[in-house]
Amino acid sequence: MELKPQDLLVLLKVAAHPPQRWTYAGLAKALSLSASEVHACVRRAVAAGLAVTQGRGEWSPIRPNLLEFVLHGVRYVWPAAPGPLKRGVPTAFGVEPLAGKLVVPPGEAPVWAHSLGTAKGPSLSPLYRTAPQAALADPALHRMLALVDALRIGRARERSLAAKALEAELMCAESKATDASQ
Repeated sequence: MELKPQDLLVLLKVAAHPPQRWTYAGLAKALSLSASEVHACVRRAVAAGLAVTQGRGEWSPIRPNLLEFVLHGVRYVWPAAPGPLKRGVPTAFGVEPLAGKLVVPPGEAPVWAHSLGTAKGPSLSPLYRTAPQAALADPALHRMLALVDALRIGRARERSLAAKALEAELMCAESKATDASQ
């Protein structure tokens, strides 16, 4: 069974909000997917060792495995290349936490082409077609997806900063989940 980009989108959404219990329908609505598509994403993630089932209909990402896959595999499995200038939603180093750490000339930070976008820059294909819409509705997911994009297209310095920031995001979210369960 092969992983698909939407599998990572689902995993990152759940990882961004650990204390929340998601239904397939709830995730589907939040990510503009169908419930059956979300269910298939979860099955593939479990088969790949990126998630674990915890009972009937309950599952969660395995954060260390997810982090390892994103840091070392995503740029090879789903590579990205900047395209023509377009208006869209900022991503990669055009969004915090990287935007504050890197000096990027105006109009050079990548964007996902989208009608509701507020920035202009080289276009970048999102990890999955519904990612920009989901990111606009969820700042935590937007940060994670932008960091993944920085890992996909960045040079060594950008990838290093993105790796540290993504690890902090995932581990901070994990500690919130642990605190909530106690």
